[in-house]
Amino acid sequence: MSPLLDVDALTIGFGNAPPVVSNVSFSVSAGQTLALVGESGSGKTLTCRSVLRILPGVAQVRGGSISFAGQSGSVDLLKAPEKVLRQIRGDRISMIFQEPMRSLSPLHRLGNQVAEVLRLHRDMGRSEAKQRVLQEFDHVGFPDPERTWRSYPFEMSGGMRQRAMIAMAMVAKPDLLIADEPTTALDVTTQAQVLGLINTLQADTGMAVILVTHDLGVVANMAEHVVVMNKGRVMESGSAEEVLGAPEHGYTKKLFAAAPKIPEVATPARPMAHDDVILDLKNVTKTYTMRAGGWRKPQIITACREVSVQVERGKTLAIVGESGSGKSTCARVALGAERPDPGGEVIFCPSKGAKGIPVHAMSPDQRRTFQREAQMVFQDPYSSLSPRMRVRDALTEPMDIHAIGSTSDRREKAAEMLRWVGLDPDMMRRYPHAFSGGQRQRLSIARALTLDPKLLICDEPTSALDVSVQDQILTLLEDIRDRASLSYLFISHDLAVVARIADEVAVMRGGLIVEQAPPDTLFYNPQHPYTKALIAAQPEPDVSRPIDLDLVAKGAGAPGEWPEMFQFDGTSAPALRELDPGHRVRCHA
Repeated sequence: MSPLLDVDALTIGFGNAPPVVSNVSFSVSAGQTLALVGESGSGKTLTCRSVLRILPGVAQVRGGSISFAGQSGSVDLLKAPEKVLRQIRGDRISMIFQEPMRSLSPLHRLGNQVAEVLRLHRDMGRSEAKQRVLQEFDHVGFPDPERTWRSYPFEMSGGMRQRAMIAMAMVAKPDLLIADEPTTALDVTTQAQVLGLINTLQADTGMAVILVTHDLGVVANMAEHVVVMNKGRVMESGSAEEVLGAPEHGYTKKLFAAAPKIPEVATPARPMAHDDVILDLKNVTKTYTMRAGGWRKPQIITACREVSVQVERGKTLAIVGESGSGKSTCARVALGAERPDPGGEVIFCPSKGAKGIPVHAMSPDQRRTFQREAQMVFQDPYSSLSPRMRVRDALTEPMDIHAIGSTSDRREKAAEMLRWVGLDPDMMRRYPHAFSGGQRQRLSIARALTLDPKLLICDEPTSALDVSVQDQILTLLEDIRDRASLSYLFISHDLAVVARIADEVAVMRGGLIVEQAPPDTLFYNPQHPYTKALIAAQPEPDVSRPIDLDLVAKGAGAPGEWPEMFQFDGTSAPALRELDPGHRVRCHA
């Protein structure tokens, strides 16, 4: 069978510099999945963008060809007229981009943006296109497709925006889907369902998939063929069984060694005595009023409900759960960026025995001090770094605001932080757009550390990082925590990361904490059906251990479908009860 897409000796460069993609070759046939694996900056995304010819304006294609099996014969996409490419893009070849906030228009509702594909390429009317889009929204895991249709991108969480991007790419049922880190911002249960959806669509339509990812567990569950890239070159390629089961190249082996995994045997966590608490969230509920449009009554959205957690000094509390479960809302409330509803409190204790500061009702002087002692690493590094500021200015700005040190001291501190997160201080004159997604996340972490904070709130800090850099960052965070008694409120959907770094884990679903325990209890003796689904959905880099989608579906379903001990309807959730010392589960008595 002739391949659907054939990339031959592709070489791409910038200016007079050596090529950043050099002699890359691979092919993919209809119905197959090819995984491009490698570290951030290895040339994976640039290679895929060249297929649709959406490279940066200064990029130079210095050699090679990209042949696509068109309806009237093979087409060299690097030489095809723009009119031909417009007919192919979004219709026969679709792409899921890594950064949904950058790819979605902030001025248009999500429904209209996704339906545009059908109106342009399928000549559908508005009503028919809306029905198709609502079906796709339901497939990718939106709990309320109608609400999603009316929403703007900034009204959604990062994971929700990524789901919308996936729906946009898949709604036209393309011949080839290029997925650039398609599940990076998704929780594991939604990731498992989306991967299952892609597999189903492949079986139904014969669609081919090029999967760009640093998650080896996703590769094991999806790909028939694997291409490993490093510094623009192909290091190793072959079937998934060969590359994942018996890697030959040293670089591939290094990637596998760095991949986080839930240990098969429980590692005892450090005991949480709760006698020296740095951050205390008490009965925090947060609601938002969402406009409905026209004369319709505004809708009340409850982001989190009756959340009570404590972060002990020098230790790590992790909050895990699906996108839209209220994790990031809790983080913003903890940082004082949002006020809890009446009755909720957030107390910050800067030192042991000191009087607690009410974060929800601080004076201006207290807020200035608190903002120096508590910092946040955001989920989306593109939107948290100003595109108009050089890296040097972005890193020194917090020290400028708090009048710390001289100009040279600030620059030395910025250079030191870059070295800590694995970047070269010579990069300080660049702008954020000159970095890959993973590199921008490292810049965000470096910026948060410049003030030497006591509390770091990390909102998916490693979700955009490849496995080797993720391992480096986690080691860094652990070293800083132990050396400086830094405390973390760590938000993640990656259970393998949480199992490594957390001293206590709280699982959230629908704005509620459904289970809370140390990781050596939670991961090896889970009680709640949703916790069991999270663990079952965690992909492993082993082709012989695929995700159990049936178990995931049971726990990720509606609360009314859970076992009788845990089920509830509407807002009548059971209380959070202590089943064993330190192990609390939301269940009926």
